[in-house]
Amino acid sequence: MPFSDEFLAKWEHLIDEVTKTEIPLECIKKVVIRQRGGRQKTINLQTLRRQGLDSEELEIIVGRTLSEIEADLHTVNFIVDAAAVAEIVQPETDKILTKLK
Repeated sequence: MPFSDEFLAKWEHLIDEVTKTEIPLECIKKVVIRQRGGRQKTINLQTLRRQGLDSEELEIIVGRTLSEIEADLHTVNFIVDAAAVAEIVQPETDKILTKLK
């Protein structure tokens, strides 16, 4: 279901305020891996999904990439997919709010 830019901006703001330690793979757009020495590797999960890879295959790719550069790993950042989060959370939020009326 397509969401308006304004709706997604609200979700992105909400997501930015949350400390992210565990994120379902389905809610990650990109994984940005920074290595010692300034090198960076980005795994675009959104693109890989469009190419037909499923969650299990994506998990293997991310895991393999992290183990390959483990010795040089500096940080790992997740770019959250606001549309995916909204698609999962908004229907449940609507149900809860409907019950409060």
